[in-house]
Amino acid sequence: RMRNSSHEVHGMEPVDGESFAEFGKSEIFTLKTSMAKIKYANTYKMEPYRKFQAHLVRNKAQLILTVELQKTKYNGATSVFLCNSISEEILRAVKDMGFDRYKYVVTVLIVQKTGQAIKMSSRWVWDVARDNWVSAKCETESFVSLALIMACYYE
Repeated sequence: RMRNSSHEVHGMEPVDGESFAEFGKSEIFTLKTSMAKIKYANTYKMEPYRKFQAHLVRNKAQLILTVELQKTKYNGATSVFLCNSISEEILRAVKDMGFDRYKYVVTVLIVQKTGQAIKMSSRWVWDVARDNWVSAKCETESFVSLALIMACYYE
């Protein structure tokens, strides 16, 4: 038993008055292959090929912080730009390590030493099996710098 469809099918007019009847077989084949989309098969792989290794990232971030900040004095006006440049450098270094299927969030904080205490906290949705984080700290006589690198796995 067949049902009648209530949907109408509308055709499309050829562009600029052309039709496929005007093309030869080889031209139609070339046109169809150029318009075809490539489809990839799903891998169904749920784990990264190379997992995030926290100790390597911690060492690299610590090295970048100490090299960039060891001879720097605290300046409130320029510390924003310094934080941005250091976080971009750490992000570039972590991406160059080649951990696949991870997205990274890098934050750098520079705080002047004036005898006060600081408490920081972060919240996020976390996959305990695959996500990871690393912190690195650099302390000079005039300020403290903290870098936080979060590696979030994506499929």
